[in-house]
Amino acid sequence: RCEIGFGDVAVPAKGCMATEGKGALMAVIGDEDTVTGFLLAGVGNIDLRRKTNYLVVTDKTTTKQIEDAFKEMTAREDIAVVLISQFAADSIRYLVNEYDRPIPAVLEIPSKDKPYDATKDSVLQRVQHLMGAEDAAAAAVGR
Repeated sequence: RCEIGFGDVAVPAKGCMATEGKGALMAVIGDEDTVTGFLLAGVGNIDLRRKTNYLVVTDKTTTKQIEDAFKEMTAREDIAVVLISQFAADSIRYLVNEYDRPIPAVLEIPSKDKPYDATKDSVLQRVQHLMGAEDAAAAAVGR
């Protein structure tokens, strides 16, 4: 077994990957309202080392703190998805664009006060690139 149950919650056992069973976590990096909403929905977690799976980004949060949280969350084996508000992703755009592992998946989300710009979303750009490549290949085969 690759999970330990605590009531209704299943947690990956030590050495298990997030994809090996139920209980993988979501992580959130964003403004206070976004993170609070996800915490109220039950996404929050504090492990035995007192590490959280979320970061509230404020005007006082440094780029280094966002970088460190992103690196830590994408390296954790118990996290399957990292949700990051686009304004926070913009401050570490080079890291988000370099990230290419499928798990944990990194998804950019809008925030309440800042508009979402699809042209900046690295996942959407990759999908559009792949779809464009597939369309070009399909057109070449159809000739």
